[in-house]
Amino acid sequence: MMLKTKMEKIINSSYSNIGAILVLKNGKTLYENYFNECTVTSTFHVFSVTKSIISILLGIAIDKGYVKSINQKVLDFFPDYAVKRGEKTIQKVTLKDMLTMTAPYKYKSEPYTEYFASDNWVNSALDLLGGNGKIGEFRYTPVIGPDILSGILVKTTGQSVLDFATEYLFSLLGINVEGNVVFHNKEEQLTWYKEKNVRGWVADRAGVNTAGWGLNLTPAAMAKIGQLYLDEGVWKGEQIISSDWINESTKEHSRCNQWKLSYGYLWWIIDEKEHAYAAMGDGGNVIYVNTKKKIVVAIASFFMPHAKDRLKLIKEYIEPMFENCV
Repeated sequence: MMLKTKMEKIINSSYSNIGAILVLKNGKTLYENYFNECTVTSTFHVFSVTKSIISILLGIAIDKGYVKSINQKVLDFFPDYAVKRGEKTIQKVTLKDMLTMTAPYKYKSEPYTEYFASDNWVNSALDLLGGNGKIGEFRYTPVIGPDILSGILVKTTGQSVLDFATEYLFSLLGINVEGNVVFHNKEEQLTWYKEKNVRGWVADRAGVNTAGWGLNLTPAAMAKIGQLYLDEGVWKGEQIISSDWINESTKEHSRCNQWKLSYGYLWWIIDEKEHAYAAMGDGGNVIYVNTKKKIVVAIASFFMPHAKDRLKLIKEYIEPMFENCV
């Protein structure tokens, strides 16, 4: 009890933008608490946690035969895309390069203004893919680039990303994502970032959902996704996603030296010995899974710049509190 009180004092003083924390052990909820006037129905923009959801959807698409292999070339999915003369690198980039953040891009810093002003974010991302960089070198692209993966899902499944996710993932887990959020101008987008309890999934004006950010989830939904992965893709007796994909996507395929973390297929690898991994988004949104300890931690947060490291909170306070619980 003292450790719990100490943890909550630390949350209130050092992690003031946290809205909710859920801790599951062996599938049972051991801790559930809400902060900053949030409730069980509050939804949060989970930022880059969206990437890990896209990884799940691609795994499902492979399981169902929509996508043949992650070794397919990206441009195989976009036969109508016109490659500019002399551009060779883009023709070699594979789906795996995209999933492991080892694809090169033509920009030094992401050209957000021009990108968001375009009607088709997938085509805009393709225009920026390639260049003089080397395939195989880790380059984390928060926003511009992952949308290509959404484009691949739309092309192969014939459904919108949200419809595919709802049919094969969300509805099975009892998760409700209410619809598309489309911005008509920069002001709408900036206003949306500041709003609380926003719902739905951001999409461009062509109706393609974002892959690097833009999804809104409840803390319970985040915890369910973590539990699905801990249980090797099984939910209420049904295999929703193959255990092979989960194991492959949550082991090291590349490494971010800047943050000293390994990377799987749009999942961060936290501890290989304990097979601990996480979906992590701006502001401190986290779905953390520790396979050895059978623990899932979901932390939902409001955006703030330079949010304090949630992994430290998990490792130093949350795990020690619950790892010995039955």
